[in-house]
Amino acid sequence: MTKILIVANWKMNPDAPGRAALLANKIERGIARVRNVDVVLAPPFPFLLPIAAVVKKAKVGAQNVFWQDGGAYTGEVSWHQLKHLKVGYVIVGHSERRYVLNETDEMINKKVSKLLENGMTPILCVGERERTGDDMPDAVGIQIKAALEGVKKNLLKKLVIAYEPVWAISTSPHAHPDNPENAFRAVMYIRKVVADLSNRAIADAVRVIYGGSVHAKNIEGFLKEGGMQGALVGGSSLDSSEFSEMVAIASRIK
Repeated sequence: MTKILIVANWKMNPDAPGRAALLANKIERGIARVRNVDVVLAPPFPFLLPIAAVVKKAKVGAQNVFWQDGGAYTGEVSWHQLKHLKVGYVIVGHSERRYVLNETDEMINKKVSKLLENGMTPILCVGERERTGDDMPDAVGIQIKAALEGVKKNLLKKLVIAYEPVWAISTSPHAHPDNPENAFRAVMYIRKVVADLSNRAIADAVRVIYGGSVHAKNIEGFLKEGGMQGALVGGSSLDSSEFSEMVAIASRIK
C-alpha cells in the first residue's frame, strides 16, 4: 500500500536558520512515533543545509529547481546541487510561481523532466484560479498535459501531483478550502488525464495529494472521503503541534 505523503511548504518562512532548525526539531519530536506516513519538509533554499542536518524521520524537500545541470544561470539552483543536500522531493509549478513570477508551462515541463530523469520526485502543483459548479475545469488537465509532455512514461510512477485550487490557498483573498466531494472528483479526473497520457497502472501509481487551506480539522475528510493520498500544507506547517497532529491523523487512515 502506498504511504500517505504530508509535505510542509514553508514558503519564505521562518526568517532565520536557527528558527528553521528549531521548527524542524519540534516536528521531528512530534512525529517520532508515527508510522506509515512519508513526511517532507520544504524550507527556503538558505535553510536546506541546517534542516538536512536536523531531520531523521522527515525527508528534505525544496521549493523550486532549475532545469539545467549547471552553468551561468545567476540565482538558480540545479537538481545536482539539491541532491547533495539530501533533497529528494521538489515542489514544481506552484501557483505562486505561475502567477506571481510568470513561470510558464514550458519551464515547468523542463523541471519535471529533469527531476524524474535524475531519480528525484517532483511535486507537480496544478489547480484552477476559479471554479463554477462541480466539474473539474479544463485548466487542470491542460496544466498536467503540458507538464508531462515528452516525459518518459516509465518515469511517471515516481511523480506526485498536488491538486491545489488557487482560490483555496490561505494567502488568496477570501480563501476557503475545497470539500472532500470535489477533492474526490479531482482525484478521478487527474488519474484519467495521466492514464490517457500513459496507462491505468501508471496513473494509479501516481500519488495525488491536496493543498489549499488544509489543517488538522479538515485533513481527515480529504484523505478519507476525498481519496487524497496526502496533503501539501502551507501555513499550518509553521505550527509544529498542528502539523504533527496532521501527520498523526494521516497515520490512522485505513
